[in-house]
Amino acid sequence: MNPSENQAPPVVCAGMVVTDHVSPPLDHLPSAGELVAVDDLVLNIGGGAANAAVDLARLGVRSAICARVGDDTFGRFATETLRTHGIDTQALTVDRSRPTSQTMIVNVRGQDRRFIHAVGANLGFTAEDLDPALTTSTRVLYIGYFLILPELTGEALAKRFAKVRQGGGFTVLDVATPGPGKYIEPLKAVLPHTDVFLPNSDEAALILGEHDPIRQALAFREMGARAVVITCGERGAIAMSDSLRVRLGTYPIAYVDGSGGGDAFDAGYITGLLEGRSELDCMKLASAIGASCVRAVGTTAGVFTRAEADAFLRSHELAIEPL
Repeated sequence: MNPSENQAPPVVCAGMVVTDHVSPPLDHLPSAGELVAVDDLVLNIGGGAANAAVDLARLGVRSAICARVGDDTFGRFATETLRTHGIDTQALTVDRSRPTSQTMIVNVRGQDRRFIHAVGANLGFTAEDLDPALTTSTRVLYIGYFLILPELTGEALAKRFAKVRQGGGFTVLDVATPGPGKYIEPLKAVLPHTDVFLPNSDEAALILGEHDPIRQALAFREMGARAVVITCGERGAIAMSDSLRVRLGTYPIAYVDGSGGGDAFDAGYITGLLEGRSELDCMKLASAIGASCVRAVGTTAGVFTRAEADAFLRSHELAIEPL
């Protein structure tokens, strides 16, 4: 083993790094020509890989980021933000031909968020980008927003997932589905090498054409995923594996902004995996971390620290219904 691998972070978070421009909850969307004044607009790190890495840092877990940013102000902001959280950025590539990915997130009280997105440098991300980041110390490889990255193919990702699993590590996959598309074939390639698959119910519906979360989970299990968790927002989650088949409720949290909640859930689950927790305990921790995220504007500002998460779990119970 290369001596530097002894110090390599145990988690590699790969996929998308985005710079988010986020509004606080508005009373209404502005009409044409109208200006709606707010106290603040948030410039924040975003994207599945970046959000999960920052959330893991808040939980005391070291990680490396593997993604692409542009050679621009937003790329430098994203890189510096990640480094400030102690995240290893050696595998964060600067793409000099494309701008940094950005998302405008508009929050309106009582409504789902609106998104305006430019994929930017993430358009060039490939499975080969992962190779420098993967070491014998990699215990978890997490891919955020698979299916929205056009050059990250299922076949090539499957090879990297298989390598991590052969080394005794875990593979964790999340997706993003911006609209109807041909998603089945890439998933058929990679799910047999996936330990935990974590789509939300809306994403699963676009993939499968099936809206029932239990049937969604069963379908992904049939494709080869070892464990499937379908997150359903305020309706909780469905977890299904060889040893666990449950419907889980939600923890009571005052909702402000849902941005990043799924990524925070993923970070909590990854933390549980690293600690050797049972699947159910991984779900409890993931649900608490996901719930904490929605307390504040932005994708990471509200996420619990580890001490806050432990205190929250001691004082709250999660409804669990066997399936």
